[in-house]
Amino acid sequence: MSAEIVTAARGWIGTPYLHQASVKGVGADCLGLLRGVWREVFGAEPEPVPAYTPDWSEPQGEERLLAAATRHMRRADSAALVPGQVILFRMRQGAVAKHLGIVSQAGARPAFIHAYSGHGVLESPFSTPWRRRIAAQFTFVEG
Repeated sequence: MSAEIVTAARGWIGTPYLHQASVKGVGADCLGLLRGVWREVFGAEPEPVPAYTPDWSEPQGEERLLAAATRHMRRADSAALVPGQVILFRMRQGAVAKHLGIVSQAGARPAFIHAYSGHGVLESPFSTPWRRRIAAQFTFVEG
């Protein structure tokens, strides 16, 4: 299953960044990427996503992304990176988790796929600055 998830995510590389979008080749933000991969691999999305602003859940300090991930995925058993995992990030210390990516490669050269403002969907090295921002790791629940 992890290979299918990574293949689907790589199919989105080059999609322009577009806030709240989830259309391969047209536009996606990080949540839109996850939603698109979910649809490709598992079918219908598990719940509707309400409209959200770029600073969503920050003013209230609510962990909306983390809560949604917990509802629909299983928290990873270890901190080891595994291809196909979904990683949630806090973009600054003390902030809510509001960025995510899908691990595409583990081992000596770990990498992840994400949609990043100003860059679109790309595959990035899992560098130390990104590792420091990890808020949680999840695996998709099969079936």
